[in-house]
Amino acid sequence: MKKVLILLLLAASISCTSQKSSVSVVPPTKYMNTITAADLKTLLYIVASDEMQGRETGSSGQKKAGEYLISQYKANTISFPKGATNFYQRVPASFLNAIRNDNLPDSENIWAFIEGSEKPEEIIVISAHYDHVGIKNGEIYNGADDDGSGTVALLEIAQAFSKAKKEGHGPKRSILFLHVTGEEHGLLGSSYYSQHPLFPLANTITDINIDMIGRHDEFHNDSSNYVYLIGSDYLSTDLYKICEAANKNFVNLNIDYKYNDRTDPNRFYYRSDHYNFAKNGVPSVFLFNGVHADYHKATDEVDKIEFDALAKRTQLAFTIAWELANRENRPVVDKSGS
Repeated sequence: MKKVLILLLLAASISCTSQKSSVSVVPPTKYMNTITAADLKTLLYIVASDEMQGRETGSSGQKKAGEYLISQYKANTISFPKGATNFYQRVPASFLNAIRNDNLPDSENIWAFIEGSEKPEEIIVISAHYDHVGIKNGEIYNGADDDGSGTVALLEIAQAFSKAKKEGHGPKRSILFLHVTGEEHGLLGSSYYSQHPLFPLANTITDINIDMIGRHDEFHNDSSNYVYLIGSDYLSTDLYKICEAANKNFVNLNIDYKYNDRTDPNRFYYRSDHYNFAKNGVPSVFLFNGVHADYHKATDEVDKIEFDALAKRTQLAFTIAWELANRENRPVVDKSGS
């Protein structure tokens, strides 16, 4: 009788463990579909509005944009990271002006955080720069695509992960949503974070960087159903495979590796914020739509954004992050990055 009771208890334990495992690992589809063109449009019409005055680094307009980002995180009950006292990482003027001396005032990176349930010490960073170039000759450069598109993508991805966590399907690893400042002046906000990381870079398993994903370029006039991926295979074969599988299984964009070529003269790999993670050995991938006629012009406005394309590219970033957050092992660094 005692043996029978032990066997029954063991079977029940195995059953509960199995049920727990199957409940905690679910496909990302339900939460991916909360990322919508309509929501992105609502957010971007605020982030890239004249009210934000072009979001120049350290300006009152950029600070207003930062306050809006924080309000959205609070609305979705997403807090600032553990170990921080608020949503700001202060970036001093002395750092911002150390190389170019552009006479920039103090600025801030904005960060938010969802803690992992099983491996909270392992961190996925999802980054986008929220600065742009401000006002020139009386014209406001709103930077709807550069990088308003990436900025609102982070908000939607965070909301999707928050919803999943509230329903018992939160990420196993922690996710840091990092809106960096000073990109337009030389990747300064991400450089500051990489030199003063809140979480050790050794525990940062990947950076997913989103910079300009709301338009199409001259090479894709026939369809916006594409995205450039840059750097996914520079440090980690695993990361490349994860990105490919996420796209194939859930989103079905055409992945263009044109700018992933190490000999590409545009050198985009070195020109956005992922690079400050990659050069420190963190596997990184950069999602990008390429440049267009409105790049760094006052005409980069919200009414030119292709919101369906923006939504699909944001969904791809989310599904990549979902896999990274929930897979058994972190991506192996098996390449030099050069």
